[in-house]
Amino acid sequence: MIPHLKDFLKQLEDKKYSNETIYNYERDLVTFENFIHSSGLKFENVTKETIKSFKFFLLSNKRFTSNNAPSEKKLSTSSINRILSSFKSYLKFLIDINCKTPITADSLKLIKNEKKHGQVPEMNDLINLIESPTKFEKEKNIALRNRAMLETLFATGMRISELLSLKREQLDKSGRIYILGKGKKQRFVHLTPRAINHLQLYLKTRVDTSPYVFIPYRGRNNQDKQKKISTNYLQYKIKKYRELLHINIPVSAHSLRYGFATYLAENGANPAAIQILLGHESLDTTTRYVHASDRYAEKVHTKFHPLKQ
Repeated sequence: MIPHLKDFLKQLEDKKYSNETIYNYERDLVTFENFIHSSGLKFENVTKETIKSFKFFLLSNKRFTSNNAPSEKKLSTSSINRILSSFKSYLKFLIDINCKTPITADSLKLIKNEKKHGQVPEMNDLINLIESPTKFEKEKNIALRNRAMLETLFATGMRISELLSLKREQLDKSGRIYILGKGKKQRFVHLTPRAINHLQLYLKTRVDTSPYVFIPYRGRNNQDKQKKISTNYLQYKIKKYRELLHINIPVSAHSLRYGFATYLAENGANPAAIQILLGHESLDTTTRYVHASDRYAEKVHTKFHPLKQ
């Protein structure tokens, strides 16, 4: 057992980290623990070479999961860096409690991430996608609900987890929505008049007592009014609509959040305001969204190039 793991997880809990985040930290650290155990090493004998070997292990498609089950799925660069970051945070915790560490947190370097050029669907494609439930869904209640979900996502820039956890009590009559996001961070997001209209059309069809704004109509989740729509369902539907519309750029629920930020920026919105709406801790995270569009880059070039005339 690596030392003080339970204490580290308890500290995360005290800092109001979500259960899912704490679970991810634990899983990442157990993966490292299993690795050094299988290598015949004790924690106090870990070296920089051990970390290098651990990186190669994570890059391999013959690695083992935190449950010691074989996995042939190759981890992405971002997933590997998340695991390394978890270990780095753990080392910093040990230092904070005056526990001796075999290596320093600063000596643990992340691997170079592949920089992908962000892709945002054209505005017409996004509009068609948002309106597609009305066109493709045969059952009226499902069409109204799915349309309201997509309208709400693009109007507010919410995360998919925030959307599917949304409760009626979080809405007010003006279209302002109270969100308790990642790390228990509070913010408000705002519906457009168009989104309010579609949300009201959907809610008028509801005769249940579920506290959730969006509810499942089929399957086992429909038997329990405290159940929410699954993220898999919504992602599947968005993928299906995209295929039916022949949109060649991959689109997900996150694409609507991405598009929300990008098109606000293209229309002159202040990045600091977009940061607040998205609930980002750092403005650096926001700028990755708002500077990714080809059209944004073209606008900047046209406006600021010194030899434009």
